[in-house]
Amino acid sequence: MNVLSAVLVVVGLIAVATVVGLIWQRRTGRVAERSADPAEIVRPADVRSEAPFGERATLLQFSTEFCAYCPATRRLLGGIAARTDGVAHVDIDLTRSPELAQRFKVLQTPTTLLLDGSGAVHARIGGAPKAAQLEASLARVLNGDDHVAA
Repeated sequence: MNVLSAVLVVVGLIAVATVVGLIWQRRTGRVAERSADPAEIVRPADVRSEAPFGERATLLQFSTEFCAYCPATRRLLGGIAARTDGVAHVDIDLTRSPELAQRFKVLQTPTTLLLDGSGAVHARIGGAPKAAQLEASLARVLNGDDHVAA
């Protein structure tokens, strides 16, 4: 392989890595909303939580001990729950419960599920949530607007 070929391979790899990184960054933390499925109800016992879920909504966070973004996500979600009546933040550590990660299809931490008062999943956020998007989704759940934003 000559020098020009080697340079072209390296430049190609950098370009591919950059595109993949930009796509990953754009998708991480995005709120993926969906209409609540009554068949998909999550209860505290389903995630082995001793903490009760909120009367109006729950921000269910899946974390691990070694997650870099989990502490900041915990503070964000805890703050939102503290200032919003009827909303609870529940943090589940998957480090010792990998079967829960499999059951809830958690591929990265943090992953957050936005549940309504009945435990129906309205949104899923992979990665650190974007606060404004999360608060807008939570407002729709609290207002009973089950319409999924485009």
